[in-house]
Amino acid sequence: MSDRTALPAVEITSFGYLHAEPPPAHLTLDLRHHFRDPHVSPQLRYMTAHDEPVRRAVATTAGIGALVESAARAVGAFASGPSAGTVLVATGCAGGRHRAPAVAMALADRLGRDGYSVIVRHRDIDAPVVRR
Repeated sequence: MSDRTALPAVEITSFGYLHAEPPPAHLTLDLRHHFRDPHVSPQLRYMTAHDEPVRRAVATTAGIGALVESAARAVGAFASGPSAGTVLVATGCAGGRHRAPAVAMALADRLGRDGYSVIVRHRDIDAPVVRR
């Protein structure tokens, strides 16, 4: 990180690829193909990342912790660049109710501990459950 005293703001938007195009972002994390989907569990299907069992299921998925740490480092790289401005991050999964918002929340917590001002938006968390 540079010697600037104020870190740029970070905006994280979670979304579902099955609802609309991804939002604009400097960094987009596509969680669809490499990480277990809580949607497949009947107990979690109608919950969202606002529910602790969903956040726990996502957080305990192999690779998620490393992904959050890597994304935090990537945000730091964008933030240390010569251009000022908000760093935009998008986290996407199929429906936008489980993985993407849970990772967005975890990343926001991680960045907050580093001193970033973080805004999180969940574009599709309240969208109907996608039938697959």
